[in-house]
Amino acid sequence: MNTQTAPNKKQENSFLNITLNVIIPSVILTKFSSDEHLGQVYSLILALSFPIGYGIYDYLKQGKINFFSGLGLFSVIMTGGIGLFNLNRDWMVAKETGIPLLMGIAVIISQFTSKPLVKTFLGQMINLELINESFAKNGHSGLFAKNLKIASFCLGGTFFISALLNYILAIKILVGEPGTVEFNESLGKMTALSFPVISVPMVIMVGLIITYLIMTIKKNTDLEIESILKQ
Repeated sequence: MNTQTAPNKKQENSFLNITLNVIIPSVILTKFSSDEHLGQVYSLILALSFPIGYGIYDYLKQGKINFFSGLGLFSVIMTGGIGLFNLNRDWMVAKETGIPLLMGIAVIISQFTSKPLVKTFLGQMINLELINESFAKNGHSGLFAKNLKIASFCLGGTFFISALLNYILAIKILVGEPGTVEFNESLGKMTALSFPVISVPMVIMVGLIITYLIMTIKKNTDLEIESILKQ
């Protein structure tokens, strides 16, 4: 049995992630956007500084930035730009819908290139090279690549679903126009709701993709699951 394990990596602090990217920005936007507190401009700048700062911190800690986290940081910066430059509310709806839609398209298109994005995504959690070698060693050369292709289309589908959920949430929650207290408060509410409405279903769907891959790994190799997970 192959006992090779992936190099240890410090796991991301999920509580810190949610706190800095969701909870604190939501509280600032909903509670401190009025003129008697921070005002709409400074509250937006302060709220956005937390996810942007966390993104920079994570990049410095990891020493690299992948496609998905980079696109997420770009989304945050766009949100700030739309609010600070008082662009039409439709820009925010388009941004909320367009970012996950582009991610889904990119995932599927990349499947026809030499560097599928699904490998970038899953490679952060499992040792793809070890798995592929074990498939080949057990007489199933090329099978894992086919399984990854299926996972790629499923992952692309999760982003399309996220785009639809983002669109529905944006048109239902966002009120007012960028540059107003009303808009900031609704943006804070949307940020808070995005976790249970969008993030949780996305995590569940990605979990199902991982489960599918684990089942095919157990069926076609002698690897222990612990040996393929990146810690």
